[in-house]
This record gives sequence, C-alpha cells and structure tokens, in this order.
Amino acid sequence: MRAAQVTRFGDPSVLITTDLPDPAPAPGEVLIDVAYADTIFVETQIRAGGGGDYFPVTPPYVPGGGVSGVVSALGPDVPDEWLGRRVTAFVTGAYAERAVAAPSALTVVPDSLDLLDAAALIHDGVTSTGLLELTEVTETDRVLILGASGGMGTLLVQLAHARGARVAGVARGEAKLALVRDLGADAVVDATSPDWPALARHALGGSDGAADVVLDGVGGQLGATAFPLTADGGRFSAHGAPTGGFTTVDTTEAERHDITLFGIADVQFSPPDVSRLTTYTLGEAAAGRLRPVIGEVFSLEEAGAAHRAVEGRGLVGKVVLKA
Repeated sequence: MRAAQVTRFGDPSVLITTDLPDPAPAPGEVLIDVAYADTIFVETQIRAGGGGDYFPVTPPYVPGGGVSGVVSALGPDVPDEWLGRRVTAFVTGAYAERAVAAPSALTVVPDSLDLLDAAALIHDGVTSTGLLELTEVTETDRVLILGASGGMGTLLVQLAHARGARVAGVARGEAKLALVRDLGADAVVDATSPDWPALARHALGGSDGAADVVLDGVGGQLGATAFPLTADGGRFSAHGAPTGGFTTVDTTEAERHDITLFGIADVQFSPPDVSRLTTYTLGEAAAGRLRPVIGEVFSLEEAGAAHRAVEGRGLVGKVVLKA
C-alpha cells in the first residue's frame, strides 16, 4: 500500500510517500480501506521533533490518528455486520491507503454524509463538542473564540451559536473574518489589529465587555492577552498551542476572579465519551446543522505540502489527505 512516512525528524520535506506492506487485521480488528485521513496541528510538531515526552515515536513512522473509509476485511472474532460499513476510526498511522482498528474505535458514518466531511470531523468534532459541554455554554453566555477560522474554531462558532450564545470570533484577515461571520458569529475581531482586545470587548457587549467563556485554540501571546477579557465567574479553556505553547494563566489571578480554568488534559475524553461525541457530531453534520470547513485536500504524495499548509495557517478550516 501507499503511505506517507516521516523518514526523520525535520521540516515537511521529511514526509516521503512509499510502499509498505498491507496491514492485516488481528483478532478483534477490522481492515479499513482509507478514503481520507484527518490532519491536526500537533502532527506537524511531532514530525519536527517536538512532544517526545507525550508522543514517543521514532522515525520512520506513518503519522496520523484518524481516517474515514470502508471496512474491507475482518479479523477473527469481529461481527460480520462491520464488513462494508462506512466508518470513521481512530487509528495509528492514518496517512496510508489502509489501516486497522478495533470496532470500539469505529463510528458508522450516516449515509447522507460524505466521507470527506466525516474525516474533517474526527478529531475536531469530538474536541469542539466536548468543549461546549465542559464549559456549559448556554444562551445567556458571551463566548470569545480564538482561532475561529481554523478546523476546530469553525465548529466551535457553529456549536456555540446553535446553543444561543452571543459569539465573537477572533481571526486574521477579512477573508477569514467573513467566513466566521457566515458561520454564525454575532461579531468578528481581527487579531492583526493592535487594539483587538478593545474591539473584542465592544463585540462581546454587556456592561463589562467581558466573555463568560473564552475558548483559546491558539495559545501563546494571543491567549495571554485574551485571558483578562474573561468575566468574573467565567470559564477559560486553553486547549490549543499552534503558536508553539499553551497559554500560561496566573492561577492566583484566576482564583481571585472565580474563573474556572480548563486545559488540554480536560479534553482527553474516555472511549465511551469519544464514541458518543463522534456519533453526535456526524449526526449533526448529516442533518445539515454543522458544516465542516475544508480548506484544501492533498494526496498522500503531497503530505509534505499538506503539513506546510497546516503550519502556514493561511488556509481556513481543515487540511485533509486523500488516500
């Protein structure tokens, strides 16, 4: 089978497409003919040699943790009902034409949902839906979303809007801001503006111009600047770090203002919750109530270019690989 392999740690050029033996499903596993592979920012950081304490991989390896496709073979002890099913799956080595997974890692894709859209929801759909549950967003909340034009941000905007919250989305440049507005944000804020925090307060409204919930999928200085915009008694989630690091928050200051903090550990959901959240997200997309935004689709041979696009953050929405 064809697969994109990280040959050594380094820049995107270390991703080389090669031929590898087809995997065979072991007892309790299925074989998936991959249609599309999801990409997430952390995969670029691992490829570059970062995150070794959390992701102990050694080149050569095939990146990626999520696919959509069709179950083409069953290992022993797997019910026949899985054969031929359209599924999403959490796997090891997604950038390939085939992958194996346990049935517990599979979610059936509704007939009305394209496998491309399903792939774009594998990771970000779970995290975004889970975040809205964790932060208990309701129609009375003012929600500030950093990185609102990204794969997860575009979903958060729609989900928070669907809950009736007032949504202010922070992104960079008019094209991205227009998309965020189109997805349901009540107001948009250009992060390139030097006075964006003041603009955000105006966008959030209310007597204090503060956010009941801040969803920080960016980290770094942008997240640190956003933290003071959190209302007393509010919730601040620092779950993203494409800038190179998660937002560091003064916990004493948070306690003083009765702000509940959430971090990346809080969105590491149990297998039953992952299954539940995935099923919900795919169902919402199939019903037309949630639109995954896909910036570009690359082939396996273009995996290096896909990583450059993810790192460059010039595209809106998700970058997806076609197997």
